[in-house]
Amino acid sequence: MYHRSAGLAVLAAVGAGLGLAQVSGSEADVVLGVWLTGDGKAKVEVYRCDENYCGRIIWLRDPLKEGKPAVDDKNPEEQLRGRPVLGLTLMREFAYEGDRVWSGGKVYDPESGNDYSGKITLTDESTLDLRGYVLLPLFGRTETWKRVTEPVSPADSVRTAPHKR
Repeated sequence: MYHRSAGLAVLAAVGAGLGLAQVSGSEADVVLGVWLTGDGKAKVEVYRCDENYCGRIIWLRDPLKEGKPAVDDKNPEEQLRGRPVLGLTLMREFAYEGDRVWSGGKVYDPESGNDYSGKITLTDESTLDLRGYVLLPLFGRTETWKRVTEPVSPADSVRTAPHKR
């Protein structure tokens, strides 16, 4: 009888652990959606990329530069300078660490062509703080983004595969 009770206890513990994993995934997924950048110049879709979280530009307030689609002309890699900014993956490899914080990711700034380490903090359901930094979070800046609640129209969306950095 003891062995049967112990087996049930182990099974219950494993089941509880699986339940916790599902809760964590749901908790981590709260960041998914479309966000308006702090300066209002872009809408970024945060999505799952494998086990992590990434973000790509799906809308630009000013999608044209000199009458042509804006391109990644500040990129330090010359061969990437012609790729469109619309559809560009600018956040990658963010891992959920708990307590509404995602870290370990990289942030690409197409306005400067620089890559930064990044940390995301969800301050409430509709506010995201994205901190980009070099070496330590102390040496960086934070931008506050707002969740987009109205649907993004198909004309605003990018239907192509995201551009990788």
